[in-house]
Amino acid sequence: MPKVTKSGKPVLKPNFKVENIVASADLGVELDLYAIAKASPDVDYEPEQFPGAIYKIHNPKVALLLFKNGKIICTGAKTNAEIKKAIEQVIKVVSKYTLKPSGS
Repeated sequence: MPKVTKSGKPVLKPNFKVENIVASADLGVELDLYAIAKASPDVDYEPEQFPGAIYKIHNPKVALLLFKNGKIICTGAKTNAEIKKAIEQVIKVVSKYTLKPSGS
């Protein structure tokens, strides 16, 4: 039986847990998304459908959206540590496929 206030209204104390954190990052360089997609089976890039490449990482289980301008959106992480690990993993792959500093 839930606790109630003197006026008879229930005291709301919901339980919650973090399910999905969305984070953004900027690498500061332009990326060759075609080359990245060709080099990794975990990357889907269909520019006619969506301007970003979708990089799915299995551990941690997150998806990263990579854009030509070097911006990254990370989704699906449950902790800051998972975000950091995912971005570190993607940097190892994309660092070989940078074009020039973004904004140049």
